[in-house]
Amino acid sequence: MPTTTSLYLDFQLDRGAPDEALRVLKAAIGAAPIASGLLRPAAGMTLDARTARPFITTLQEAGIAALAVGGMDTQRKLGADGIHVPWSSDIVREFKTLRQAAPQETIIGADAGRSRHDAMEMGEGSADYVAFGIPPHVEDRGKAAERQRDLIAWWSELFEIPCVAFDIETADAAHRLAAAGADFVSVRVTSADAEQAAAARVREFSEALKMPEPAK
Repeated sequence: MPTTTSLYLDFQLDRGAPDEALRVLKAAIGAAPIASGLLRPAAGMTLDARTARPFITTLQEAGIAALAVGGMDTQRKLGADGIHVPWSSDIVREFKTLRQAAPQETIIGADAGRSRHDAMEMGEGSADYVAFGIPPHVEDRGKAAERQRDLIAWWSELFEIPCVAFDIETADAAHRLAAAGADFVSVRVTSADAEQAAAARVREFSEALKMPEPAK
C-alpha cells in the first residue's frame, strides 16, 4: 500500500439547519487527518454563498484544501481553493471549458467515472487530480467497484497526476483502493448525519488506510 494515501472528505450539504450541519462538519474533520475537503450540494440544491461559505472557511481554518462543486462564480463567492467537476456524459468538455476560464492557481479536479479515455483527456488538459467514481446510474455496483480498482491501479502506475477514489461504501473498500494506488480516498459524510456517526465513519476510513497488506 502506498504510504502517501490521504483522506479526502466528500461533504454533502443537505437541507436543514446550517448550525447543526456545521457541527457535523467539525465533528468529521476533528476525527482524523484530512488532506482535502469537498463541499457538494444535495440533489436539486445549489450552494448558496451566505449558507455555504462558513463550511469552506471551517475547512480552510483546519488546514484543509477546500473545494466546491460548481463553476467559477460559486468558487469565488465561497472563497474556495478550487472546483470539483462531477461525472457527466460531457465531463471532458465541461472540464476543459472550466480549466480555460479559471485562473492558473485554481485547483480543478474532475471525475472521469469509468472512462480511461476521459481520464487521459483531462490529465492532458492540466487537471490537478483525476477522480474515478461510480456514477449513480450504474446498477451492478460490485462489478463497478472492481473496475474502479483496476482504473486506480492503471492510473497510479502510468501517470503522475494524483488520482482520487470516489463513491466508496465501506472502509474495507477504502483499504483496497488505497492498496491499488489511490493518492486520495474519499469518505462521504452528509450534513444530515449525526455528529458521532460522521466522526466514526471518518475515523474508520482513516484507520483502514493505515492497515498493512497481508504477507504473501
